[in-house]
Amino acid sequence: MLTGRIGLDWMIVAVLAFVGWHAPQLGTGWLIKIETYLGRFAGHRRLAIAVIFLLPILIRLSLLPLLPLQPPYIHDEYSYLLGADTFSHGRLTNPAHPMWMFFDTFHVLQQPTYASKYPPAQAAVLALGELLGHPWMGVLLSMGAMCAAYLWMLQGWLPARWALLGSILVLTRFAIFSYWMNSYWGGGVAALGGALVMGAVPRILRKPQLRDAVVLGLGAGILANSRPLEGFILCVPVAILILHRVVQQRGSSLRRMLLRVVLPATAVIIFAASFTLYYNWRVTTDPFLFPHVLNSKTYETVPMFVWEELKPPRTYMNPQFDVFYNTFERKAIPRNWEQRQYISLQKLRWSYDFFLGPALILPFAALWPVFASSRTRFLILQILFCLTGALAVIWFLPHYLAPVMATLFIILVQALRYLRTWQSAGRSVGIGLTRAVVISALLMPLLPVDMNTRARFGPFAQSPGNWERERITRDLEGTPEDHLVIVRYSRTRHNVHQEWVYNRADIDRAKIVWAREIPGMSSQPLLNYFKGRKFWLVEPEADPVQIKPYIELPSHKYE
Repeated sequence: MLTGRIGLDWMIVAVLAFVGWHAPQLGTGWLIKIETYLGRFAGHRRLAIAVIFLLPILIRLSLLPLLPLQPPYIHDEYSYLLGADTFSHGRLTNPAHPMWMFFDTFHVLQQPTYASKYPPAQAAVLALGELLGHPWMGVLLSMGAMCAAYLWMLQGWLPARWALLGSILVLTRFAIFSYWMNSYWGGGVAALGGALVMGAVPRILRKPQLRDAVVLGLGAGILANSRPLEGFILCVPVAILILHRVVQQRGSSLRRMLLRVVLPATAVIIFAASFTLYYNWRVTTDPFLFPHVLNSKTYETVPMFVWEELKPPRTYMNPQFDVFYNTFERKAIPRNWEQRQYISLQKLRWSYDFFLGPALILPFAALWPVFASSRTRFLILQILFCLTGALAVIWFLPHYLAPVMATLFIILVQALRYLRTWQSAGRSVGIGLTRAVVISALLMPLLPVDMNTRARFGPFAQSPGNWERERITRDLEGTPEDHLVIVRYSRTRHNVHQEWVYNRADIDRAKIVWAREIPGMSSQPLLNYFKGRKFWLVEPEADPVQIKPYIELPSHKYE
């Protein structure tokens, strides 16, 4: 069970920390050789960035025989893949389909255009992968870019060897086994944006340069198109810090800051904002109406923020929406202070489990000296500001905080530096403890994880994937005909979190079209529209799941 996994985590960390404290010189002979070699390698900054970009890509590809790609499972994954398919065909959105009511599904807009509700950055990465042969190739490249960006960022804040160590911890924890790497909706793109923003900050404060201002604007643009709310919250303290530096300048220094930082960064941000407004206009026909906001207005009955009131229940054409929006989501909404407090603590627990866990919490015992530096005090305030923002929204998953992970790892590595200096009775216990932290972090991915809901969003777990849908898709793709697959869900046994009705961007030209059977509504208009295709029925709750020729079921016999 997951609780057993957590207990094993703590046991390993406790044992290694005990050994590190009482025998800090254990293994020094070979450990010092590794540390010396990596320290020298870290000095070659650009080479180190290139290697850290390639490393997660090569490691994950080498593990494909043991950990093959999983098909999509979560609603969000299919929605992002729709966006990717749209972009890979040179479009920002798709025309609304005349039979859209049979294709209506979670997290997808059907009106006024047919599109994913999510910001476009993650879908753009998947589209790149689709052009390379498979959407997951985009995920793979984005995780390599994320690790490289983290090394570059940390090089701006810390000595080179500590920056390399921090990037290795990021790679180990997030870039191989986590759902960020092994799904289609992870946080790698937003984490990349956060790293670019936070890596530009210390360089701009030390020596204003056009390159760093452009990187700052690029990072902000990526955040605006991946995690706009969380990215905005991250960037507010950064903007205040830089503007504070600007107003302190006089004469030539002020002109240099304006010309090399403020103007170019603003220009890039305006360009990114213009694209966002244009994208909104193409999808929703209103530049200031975001697709996810329109989707919420169209389908949701729950608020986005904790202080908002519940909306009245809606009436939907299909029972799956009724169960998801009127039952599941409404039950998850906090109704009083005690429930809000419980959910807030749960968010913090999930954040701790995913980003730190037992392996990376130990360095924070040496956090106090960090407060001595004004720069790191700023980082701590920034994290608190971002956590406050996360607590304000109703729904939460670890990748929502991907932008601020950059700040967290700057503080973490800085705390590791202080931890390494610890002395006790003349013994360098800090050296043993920092080695215990690193060894623990390297061991954690090797421990078993149960595939339950919470573990699926952990740092070392994969989605189970909808293998039955994938099997049927492959079988039908191997035939010469085009197909229409109508999905008939059970009223009482269907799991609304396992949706089958998702389609390609160009529905009419897709080899396989998926549609839902709607109780009380005849499927004949759908069959007439797609005449010439073979019609199939799938019942996801059947055992085993099979396809068979479609025969419409009388409404009174619908289970």
